[in-house]
Amino acid sequence: MTQTIKAAIVGTGFIGPAHLEALRRIPNVEVVALVEVNQALADEKAKLLGISRAYIFEDMLKQSDIDVVHICTPNFLHFSQAKAVLEAEKHVVCEKPLAISLEEAEELVRLAKATGLVNAVHFNLRYYPMVRQMKVMREKGELGEVYSIMGSYLQDWLFLQTDYNWRLEPDKSGESRAIADIGSHLLDITEYVTGLKITEVMADFSTVHKTRLKPLKTIETYSGKMLTPADYQEVSINTEDHATVLLRFDNGSKGSITVSQVNAGRKNRLNIEIAGSVSAFEFNSERPNELWIGKREKANEQLMKDPSLVHREVSSLVSFPGGHNEGFPDTSKQLFKEVYAAIAAGKQSEHPSYPTFADGLRELLIGERIVESNKKQAWVSI
Repeated sequence: MTQTIKAAIVGTGFIGPAHLEALRRIPNVEVVALVEVNQALADEKAKLLGISRAYIFEDMLKQSDIDVVHICTPNFLHFSQAKAVLEAEKHVVCEKPLAISLEEAEELVRLAKATGLVNAVHFNLRYYPMVRQMKVMREKGELGEVYSIMGSYLQDWLFLQTDYNWRLEPDKSGESRAIADIGSHLLDITEYVTGLKITEVMADFSTVHKTRLKPLKTIETYSGKMLTPADYQEVSINTEDHATVLLRFDNGSKGSITVSQVNAGRKNRLNIEIAGSVSAFEFNSERPNELWIGKREKANEQLMKDPSLVHREVSSLVSFPGGHNEGFPDTSKQLFKEVYAAIAAGKQSEHPSYPTFADGLRELLIGERIVESNKKQAWVSI
């Protein structure tokens, strides 16, 4: 009989319940505990989400039956919480960014390696089947030599001056916002799919709303609730709403990305187009079951997600037949399936297929160099 792996989730904002739903779809995994900043809130949220036990963080760490902890808290807590989880000899899945400084991330990578515990960062967007399909096609020579890469990640959830969230506060989120929050996913996919490493960056940021109206009452991310003028306080904003970055890669090719959280109508649109010597690929996360394959000498192709049509190496990420759409919630499930297979084995995989703390460190390094480039208005080496 397979042993049940018991998990705890720390944080109940937008992403904590997304982790919970994904974990509930994996056999032999049980989310037994929920963690919040105080016991009353933990009790309330645990009841709401149907989780049997509720704790504050320190008390959860003392529970010997909890095998793995999912950290779904604001960015500034990731380092201290991930470190404490590893020191408590529990496996850990951390939201990105791994930390808010390179030094913190490096320490976590060292500690994770020393413990041998399973460590993963939630770069779930690489788990769309069509993203894995692009990677496998590239590995099989169906893209050819990479000529150029264009990417964008556009959202509109901070479009209005009255839109507000903890991510707007550098002490909670870090020095970068749009690049750290959504740009990290796009940069991760870029290196993952192409197999190339970014070597230099040239960045230009803009803050569209120099001040924002911070609500004096609690509102949840993506909830769309409206308050009255008396419910707001005006605050200065100094992180980027929008960023454009030129990229240079280790094979000599070039690229660019644009990220924005103020593009009206773009709800959550990651788009990447990779031009190669054999063909070109385009993927759009708002239409995640399609992959455009560009050709010069014959008709272009549109590959629809179908387990019988994707490469064999991709089929493990496809749970439903062709024409049955899979989307954002499925990406976390597919990532966690690979992570929990390693947890069942009791240790970090030798060559993990899932994104690890080392991948989290890599994205933090690129992000810090992008921030530095924007300040200097110059090319910066990674």
